[in-house]
Amino acid sequence: MMDRRKFLSALAVAGVAATIKVNGAMHLMSQSLDNSTSGTPVDLVAVMGGEPGAMFKRALAEMGGMNKFVKPGYKVCIKPNIGWDKSPEFAANANPELIGEIVKQCFDAGASEVLVFDNTCDDWRQCYQNSGIEKAAKDAGANMIPGHQESYYRNVSIPKGKILKEAKIHQAILDSDIWINVPVLKHHGGARLSISMKNHMGIVWDRRFFHSNDLQQCIADICTLDKKPVLNVVDAYRTLKSNGPRGKSESDVVLTKSLFMSQDIVAVDTAAAKFFSQIEEMPLDHVEHLANGQSLNIGTMNLESLNVKRIKL
Repeated sequence: MMDRRKFLSALAVAGVAATIKVNGAMHLMSQSLDNSTSGTPVDLVAVMGGEPGAMFKRALAEMGGMNKFVKPGYKVCIKPNIGWDKSPEFAANANPELIGEIVKQCFDAGASEVLVFDNTCDDWRQCYQNSGIEKAAKDAGANMIPGHQESYYRNVSIPKGKILKEAKIHQAILDSDIWINVPVLKHHGGARLSISMKNHMGIVWDRRFFHSNDLQQCIADICTLDKKPVLNVVDAYRTLKSNGPRGKSESDVVLTKSLFMSQDIVAVDTAAAKFFSQIEEMPLDHVEHLANGQSLNIGTMNLESLNVKRIKL
């Protein structure tokens, strides 16, 4: 459990002061403080204190709106974390309300089709259903497609990878006009944290290679894939602080009501990791794929060099 002093320190990422009550959950009540540079493009948005859909819409507006990314007629793929047969309260998967709102925004921008999938760890039918994501996505008009058969994947070269030089990538990613990466912020026993970079493992067929050949480097390597997500949306409405990636009980979960968004995958994961570390200690150098990604020039860990929009709803 995080004390008041540590949480106020964590809010340096979002630039707000807060009065909080910690009782198995966090309630943020404060005025917003925006330290972004007016008139220049926003690199990263941190939003706190709202419901998933509302936080996404506010962050998206600050990033220029969905029309900046989705053009009329586009085929869009949304890749949430849906790896586990868990209900939303366990924070093992992305929040279904968030996914529904992203789908809606894509169609409002003129998308012709929106596909949602993950290469799940548990049975895919149960994951899709019990996460609540299948219903939310379908209600918003998306098609849920499976990721459990090798025939859905095509071999792709990863020339910039240090260890991972090729991988079989789901055809929904390869055949889409754009894709949107939607991880949930959570503890992970192997990778230490599972955020946007780690969520790329769900677009790959054979993940055994990652675990057998320097997981932290392979996570960075797969993010050098030429077809990068146009947006990384980190769901931190609920944060799985321990026993990840699937959690054991709701006591592993903290209600943090936050969201981070950026096109820079290293930056958004760095911001989310700093936030997580104030809930449960996790030094950035323990999350080695962040520095590995920076070394591969796929993003920056230097948040001070970016124009960050900080919002409290």
